[in-house]
Amino acid sequence: MINIVLFGKPGAGKGTQAEFLKGKYNLTHLSTGDIFRYNIKNETELGKLAKTYMDKGDLVPDEVTIQMLQSEVESNQDSAGFLFDGFPRTIAQAEALDAFLVSKGEKITATVALEANDEILVARLLERGKTSGRPDDQDEEKIRNRYQEYNEKTAPLMGYYKEQDKFYAVNGIGSVAEITERLGAVIDSL
Repeated sequence: MINIVLFGKPGAGKGTQAEFLKGKYNLTHLSTGDIFRYNIKNETELGKLAKTYMDKGDLVPDEVTIQMLQSEVESNQDSAGFLFDGFPRTIAQAEALDAFLVSKGEKITATVALEANDEILVARLLERGKTSGRPDDQDEEKIRNRYQEYNEKTAPLMGYYKEQDKFYAVNGIGSVAEITERLGAVIDSL
């Protein structure tokens, strides 16, 4: 089983590349954003619980997020592996994910970070914001705040995975096909 954690700042191309990885390697794509939306829309117990935090403007606690993720993993037991997108975001979440996977006889195979210069990413998001309708992609200050949060909370995970020899950086600048080729080369080498 291949279990990949996909990293990258907003606009780095995670969603685009996740589609490629999912198809080529027969992975189940687990996007925490999609999982949250599904649980809230369908008013699952975990969705209702998460919504109580979100309605107050609070972050959903790790325990709730992890339970949602565990539920998704357990409902896809025939998968060839998982592509974790948007999770983990903190070392505590990474440790919880590791513990859960070990309990299933599995582990993270690799973490792959799509890396790109902030100025290029800001331009990408502002361009995407013209058609996506997402307000957080239309305001440069909000975009830069998201990057600051990424640097403070998510970037330390790179060290966590480097210590385990599971971290791979991929140049996220170029055509979609070029980036896809770079990602494939990393995964094929595992």
